[in-house]
Amino acid sequence: MERKSTPNLIVCLVMDLIGLASYAVPLFGEVSDVIWAPISAVVFYRLFGGPVGLFGGAFNFIEELFPGLDFIPTFTIARLVVYLSNYWQEQGKKRIFNDL
Repeated sequence: MERKSTPNLIVCLVMDLIGLASYAVPLFGEVSDVIWAPISAVVFYRLFGGPVGLFGGAFNFIEELFPGLDFIPTFTIARLVVYLSNYWQEQGKKRIFNDL
């Protein structure tokens, strides 16, 4: 599954906040992470697609399962990486056309 557009920043922030919400309830948090980890990984793959979605989904799954790592904003970081990558590719194309 290949995606050409960058996922919405608000959606990425909400997904990170949902993953972080497990810290709100002390004992319930670790149980909810076991349920949330596969859901989050599938959503990550569907949002980003391609190699970024595959690697990020696997990383997100592991990050959600291990205790204490929920603070990492995986969706937002991946969105930033994809956005900057697309931006730099577009800038490179514009420079090539300007040089002709």
